[in-house]
Amino acid sequence: MFKGLVGIVTGGASGLGKATVEQLLKQGGRVVICDLPSSPGADVAKQLGNDTAFVPVDVTSEKDIRNALQTTVDKFGRLDVAVNCAGIATASRIYNFKKEQPFDLKSFQKTIEVNLVGTFNVIRLVAGLIGKNAPNADGQRGVIINTASIAAFDGQIGQAAYSASKAGVVGMTLPVARDLARQGIRVVTIAPGLFRTPMMEQLPEAAIKQLESSVPFPSRLGQPEEYALLVQSIIQNPMINGETIRLDGSLRMQP
Repeated sequence: MFKGLVGIVTGGASGLGKATVEQLLKQGGRVVICDLPSSPGADVAKQLGNDTAFVPVDVTSEKDIRNALQTTVDKFGRLDVAVNCAGIATASRIYNFKKEQPFDLKSFQKTIEVNLVGTFNVIRLVAGLIGKNAPNADGQRGVIINTASIAAFDGQIGQAAYSASKAGVVGMTLPVARDLARQGIRVVTIAPGLFRTPMMEQLPEAAIKQLESSVPFPSRLGQPEEYALLVQSIIQNPMINGETIRLDGSLRMQP
C-alpha cells in the first residue's frame, strides 16, 4: 500500500510533522515537506534523501500551496495523502485586570488564521489533485489527515484562541468527509494530547515532569513517532473516515 505512495506534510520540518515524514518514507512512500521558509525544512529534506522535497510554505497562502502541489506533480507525478501538522499556539487570558488589558484581537485572529483557515486552505486545494487519482478497488483515491488537539475539548485557561481554532478543525472534519466521499477521499482528524515536540521542550524539565504525571497511562509525554504510527494506521484502514481520534493516554485536562 505504501510503496510509491506520495504525501504532502505541512509543518513537516519538525515535531509531529517530521516524524510523519520519516514514517511514510520508512514504509516506502515519497514526501513533499511543507514548512515556513525559516524552518530547517531544506536541511531535513537533504538528510532524508531523494524521496523527499522541501517547499517553503505559509499554509494561509493559496499561492504557496499551489506551488507545493506543482512541485509534487513535477517530482512525483501524483498525490495520495495530505497531512496537516502546521500550527501555532498562543496563550493569554481574556482580560488582564492588573494591566486593564484585553486579549489582543490580532493574536486571536492569527491563531484562527493559521490553525483553522490554513488547514482548510490546504484541504480545499489538495482535494483537487488527490481527486485526479484512479480509484482503487474500494473506490478510494486518497486520504486527508488533520491535526487538532485535546484542547478542542478540554481547553485550559489562556487557550481561548488555540482551543477555538482546534475545535474548528474538529467541527469541519465530518462535513468535509461527507463532501469528499463521492470522490473517494477520506478525511480524518487526530487530536493529540501532550507530546514531546520542540514547542513542548521549551518548558523547564520540572514543568514537563508535572505535565507527564497528569497523563493516566502511559504517564509520560507522547512521542512524535506515536502520532506518525496513527497516521499510518489511518492510511491503511479504509473504514476510518469523518472521525476525530484522541491520542492522549486517556488524559482529560482539568481547569
